[in-house]
Amino acid sequence: MAEFKLRAYQKEVVERALKGENVIIWLPTGGGKTRAAVYVAKRHLETTANAKVMVLVNKVHLVDQHYTKEFAPHLSDRYKLMKVSGESEEKDFFGIVVQDNDVIICTAQILHNALINKEEAKHVELSDITLLIIDECHHTHKESVYNKIMRCYVEKKLKGQRRIPQILGLTASPGTGGAKVLEDAVNHVLEICANLDSVIVSTKNFTPELEEKVPRPRKTFDIVEKRDADPFGDHIKWMMQLIHDFMNLPSDVRLRECGTQEYEADVVILEQQGVRESNRLLAQCALHLRQYNDALLINDTLRMMDAYRSLEEFYNTKVTTAIDGTDYFLVGLFQENQVELKNFATDPRYENPKMAKLESTLLSQFGPDVQSRGILFSRTRRSTRCLLDWVQNKRTLQKAGIKAAILTGAGNGITYMTQNEQAETIRNFRNGTLNLLISTSVAEEGLDIPECNLVVRYGLLTNEIAQQQASGRARARDSQYSVVAQAGGREIRRERINEYLEELTGKAIARVQRMSEHEFRKKINDLQTQAIIMSKVLEDRKTEKKNRYAASSIRILCRNCFAQVASGNDFKLLENAHYVNINPGFKNHYKLGGKVVLDRRFEDWEPGCTVNCNNGNCNKDWGFEMKYKEVALLPNLAIKNFALETPEGTVTVKKWKDVPFMVEEFSFEQYCNENFPDLFD
Repeated sequence: MAEFKLRAYQKEVVERALKGENVIIWLPTGGGKTRAAVYVAKRHLETTANAKVMVLVNKVHLVDQHYTKEFAPHLSDRYKLMKVSGESEEKDFFGIVVQDNDVIICTAQILHNALINKEEAKHVELSDITLLIIDECHHTHKESVYNKIMRCYVEKKLKGQRRIPQILGLTASPGTGGAKVLEDAVNHVLEICANLDSVIVSTKNFTPELEEKVPRPRKTFDIVEKRDADPFGDHIKWMMQLIHDFMNLPSDVRLRECGTQEYEADVVILEQQGVRESNRLLAQCALHLRQYNDALLINDTLRMMDAYRSLEEFYNTKVTTAIDGTDYFLVGLFQENQVELKNFATDPRYENPKMAKLESTLLSQFGPDVQSRGILFSRTRRSTRCLLDWVQNKRTLQKAGIKAAILTGAGNGITYMTQNEQAETIRNFRNGTLNLLISTSVAEEGLDIPECNLVVRYGLLTNEIAQQQASGRARARDSQYSVVAQAGGREIRRERINEYLEELTGKAIARVQRMSEHEFRKKINDLQTQAIIMSKVLEDRKTEKKNRYAASSIRILCRNCFAQVASGNDFKLLENAHYVNINPGFKNHYKLGGKVVLDRRFEDWEPGCTVNCNNGNCNKDWGFEMKYKEVALLPNLAIKNFALETPEGTVTVKKWKDVPFMVEEFSFEQYCNENFPDLFD
């Protein structure tokens, strides 16, 4: 068993938890929150009859990390431990896993599914758990899965039920919840405390030791002046104006400045309006304007050729799928200007000065004989790929010995990493095979990444929690935290605001900690009662919305060509996760594309091929076929790829949970009866 010692500040923050109180531990990134939690878990297991510890995380990769790095080394010789995520078979008999083990480390979704699943092998009650540890617990708000679990807890508590677990929350920053003044920030912290039914503790007597253990990095603003000239960006803006003129914008529509996230929000709404009004010209022009706006955002942050390639990739898919005059105009506009755009994009006189500044920032910490480790944070998965290509092809950076790789969120699709790829990248970074991670926000929170001497935030506008967690990655002595930004740009303003909000968070927590026990408990109780009432009201509204229309009265249209392809009652909900079309006639509306490959196996189904609209040249991506129980081939569809024609007009929704009709559960027996009647003769 690994030797177990806590630092003085860690002993201070676990004191109340060791007495059985519900506690949120607030320590900075790298301060050893998880180690403190392991200590509490160990003492709990030693002193509590029939103890059952469950550790919840909000990201799959943290399951293995907490198990391997923290809990197993200190507990596995005396206790039975099990790690469970959506990728492990154990999730299918989670109730039995909980009965048979002393410590279970899992994603929050696994526990939530088990609380609502009535099947004996899968079901778990909160009363089965004696200590519930919640990692990154600042996510316990609104409709997050953490908060859904804690709402069950709070309901039981308010009803006076005694058998509920002790709570231990861990966070590097609860944030201010968008508040800009102290009173509102205090209310946000109280809300997090109420949601977790916990007090919030931090070190008071051993701050110097904590600061010694987690030194603050040296912060630099690496500022660049605006480009002298940007003919590439100017030409794109001119093309966007031609599209504005062609689409004959409605008089009530005001689009904000091109090349901003506000403009992107405007054209997203415009596309939805086009779909609602069956105005394909408006909808398609808005989609193309979004691509041009993306190119402007890329041009502002990365190389001009990265922006050009993003447009080229988009239009390569559009050339063969033109349906009407709108498509021919939009594709033609790009083709007519393609050569000119490429010429501008390859002219070194107009290259983005931010890239040169980023290069000098990296070279200030990396060199052939320098042992450095760094993380470069960027906004999107695409930008991480572009930055990796730049690093690998920049001779100066290669001579400096930079060995880079990207680290992005896990998921399905070519732009995501698999869990295994994530783990291998982090392993290579830890052992020195790599020395620079180019990452999206996935590396900000929770991941056990070794101490870095350089953290760069590049082209990012995020909140104070993300900023603190990114800054906390620069933990080596004399480390640097760099913000590369344009003079007077929004990134600098945002960074300054975040510094103020970080300070405000500390003041709000201090105010809450100074409250008398009576005042604190009264506020917590009031907030909990309000939250339960509010959640019931919202639940009623959801049910009302679900029952607004009969499924048979909804017509489902392809979002690209507006062809009617299904009815609402063709869809069924399979295993509480997949929305499938069971109408045999639906296959006439789609054609199959390439085989879908997923990183994991599933109990009752496997993916087939992609499903695309079969109406003329449309080819809109709808989802993929799934093979269920070796028998049923079912189209599994994403509702965001369709429009819904209701008795009161056409609407669009992003997710199935928002559709205004009830989707019945899939019955395998009924499906077989209707599709394979001979089997039952």
